[in-house]
Amino acid sequence: MAHASEGRGQEFRLPDLGEGLTEAEIVRWLVEVGDVVAVDQPVVEVETAKAMVEVPCPYGGVVTARFGEEGTELPVGAPLVTVAVGTGEDGAAPAAGTEAAASAGGGSRAAESAGAASTGAESRTAEPVAARAEAAGSGNVLVGYGTSEAPARRRRVRPDRRAATGAAVRTNGRVRVAGPVDGPAEGSADGPVPVISPLVRRLARQNDLDLRELTGSGPDGLILRADVEYALRASAAQGGRAADHEARTGRAPVTAPTAPASATTPGAPRSGTVRTPLKGVRGAVADKLSRSRREIPDATCWVDADATGLMRARTAMNASGGPKISLVALLARICTAALARFPELNATVDTEAREIVRFDDVHLGFAAQTDRGLVVPVVRDAHARDAEGLTAEFARLTEAAHEGRLTPGELTGGTFTLNNYGVFGVDGSTPIINHPEAAMLGVGRIVAKPWVHEGELAVRQVVQLSLTFDHRVCDGGTAGGFLRYVADCVEQPAVLLRTL
Repeated sequence: MAHASEGRGQEFRLPDLGEGLTEAEIVRWLVEVGDVVAVDQPVVEVETAKAMVEVPCPYGGVVTARFGEEGTELPVGAPLVTVAVGTGEDGAAPAAGTEAAASAGGGSRAAESAGAASTGAESRTAEPVAARAEAAGSGNVLVGYGTSEAPARRRRVRPDRRAATGAAVRTNGRVRVAGPVDGPAEGSADGPVPVISPLVRRLARQNDLDLRELTGSGPDGLILRADVEYALRASAAQGGRAADHEARTGRAPVTAPTAPASATTPGAPRSGTVRTPLKGVRGAVADKLSRSRREIPDATCWVDADATGLMRARTAMNASGGPKISLVALLARICTAALARFPELNATVDTEAREIVRFDDVHLGFAAQTDRGLVVPVVRDAHARDAEGLTAEFARLTEAAHEGRLTPGELTGGTFTLNNYGVFGVDGSTPIINHPEAAMLGVGRIVAKPWVHEGELAVRQVVQLSLTFDHRVCDGGTAGGFLRYVADCVEQPAVLLRTL
């Protein structure tokens, strides 16, 4: 039986999504096997360490195979889908042939019919989809795929891929190709167990570890790499104790009968514990914060400021009838003015060259808490925007962050970060610098407090400001001067007029 993905088709692999990303998790498939796709049509939604991304396929034709189930992590370069690029004159013949085969016959006949339909269509047409794509050009340029011209055909000599990628099965009237497996079909007594990635399965195989003896700590019993590593450490420790006992006594230790796997599995979580994989956004945040703490000698200074004047200025601006100005936009405007006076903080350290790299433009990041974790969108050229423009850009990026639509480019390239943790109802914090930047300004909640104003005790709107900075780029005098200028602008917004 011919595999459903074989034939004269194009194999589309997970492209390089940029920004050093090496893997992505399949969140949702947007196409089924047998669907007809156009050039640059999104076929899958993946989550990287930066954002949720819809991946467009640079080939047009019939989807003959999908690789990986939802929730699977794939490295860059792994196969995503196979597309039979030849279609009929109207572009619908292969789809009809595939659907008819899937509905009329069993799984094997459907797979053979799909392959035959796509191959026959290619031979009947003089202008396949790939050729039409060459004439029209593609609007999406993926790294590793030149979509402005038709890819060159190459014939591959492959072994029988049924054993490597699984057999074709019927699902809801469609021919579906199972992902890579190492054993019999799912559901048999000796079938494969669910693991988070092929790397975990290979690690177990290299160490002669039977995955069926483990109970995964992931969702629905999914076996994680941590489960396998824990089991290997426990096995090594047990083997060491047995060897020591035999060396001392000359007898092998007597072991108790093995209990059921669910009760004795080293990788099984203890009662009352929950394990959450550090992957996706959460994993990226963990890596970046750890690197920041490891590499940056940071220091923090803070000051309380009377924000009554800033709040009154914002009220007056919003009463003028124009677009509403957000508080974070005013704080951002103050940040850019302060960085113009103290450019040492708009910088990074090149550790390899042992140089401080100072930037002319301010690309202002701001911390945004979402359901997927903490992300830091970047407002490009914040120094060139007024309060109204900053308000609009903050709103756009915040909405995209909550909907998971931020692109990798909108999450990288910042030179300074503003962290308004006051929205969580706290007064102060010592934030961790967003590596590789050199500083972060933290803003606490604005709350009514007793304050000495013009020599008299009064109730004023008070805010705590904190600055965490890389001590390699400047000393305390520069950091203190920056923070004092920010506080002066908060207390007397007219100070900003000197920089306009």
